Amino acid sequence: MFRLQEWTTIEVPEFDALPADVVMRAQNLAPREIFPMHTHGWNQLVYATDGTLVVTVADAWYVITPEQAIWVPTGVPHTTGALHGAAFRNLYVADVPGLDMPATCTVLSVSPLMRALIIELEAAGTRAESADYTGTLNALIRAQLQRLRVQDFHLPWPRSPQLHHLCETLLSEPADSRSADAWAQSLGWSSRTLLRRFESEVGLTLRAWRHRLRVFLAVEWLCAGRNVTDIALDLGYASTSAFSYMFRLEMGCTPSEWRRR
Repeated sequence: MFRLQEWTTIEVPEFDALPADVVMRAQNLAPREIFPMHTHGWNQLVYATDGTLVVTVADAWYVITPEQAIWVPTGVPHTTGALHGAAFRNLYVADVPGLDMPATCTVLSVSPLMRALIIELEAAGTRAESADYTGTLNALIRAQLQRLRVQDFHLPWPRSPQLHHLCETLLSEPADSRSADAWAQSLGWSSRTLLRRFESEVGLTLRAWRHRLRVFLAVEWLCAGRNVTDIALDLGYASTSAFSYMFRLEMGCTPSEWRRR
């Protein structure tokens, strides 16, 4: 799904086994650095205390901010990259009895307590802490994992080459205003065939997918510090107010409020 020529691939650190039920791995990612598709023999909480991450799992694309994390179950192929650099603070979590976490890739809302526990676990690794203390941190993290709120915030991706091309084009040019009829004609299909196949492969209508794409790109560009007016125009909105209205409906606040928060 990623246009890999625009990214720098970096190596996935190798672990033979986890030394504890919860293991912190901290790494700072430069802009457009990405891990290749890989799997783990344990669960993973993909998180960054600073910066925006993009994660792909199967046919879905996820953009997450420091307010969110992604739970990736054991053995699920995935990639992780940083759009504009990120303080990647990843948790590896063993499949222990009573873990009670989702069996599929899931976006979670990170609570202030969970964020603080992750930061403290990283700091504890640099100090000569007792096994009892780190064990307590691990137990608290496992308990908090089960309390994190689930979010439906991902962008599914089609499988067929024709629809893949359509989505790649809209990703590159989100202001593209071509209608379904125009897209169908360019693909040699009828409009009805295009809309039916798109919804069948993606689970969203073409219109809903384009709307969600713009939300994802808005989050990416806001994290990069871009001007709100420029974002609105590049996404194809006629005015900043129209863009801000859409963003507030989706995210619960204006673009400027979201960036400050």
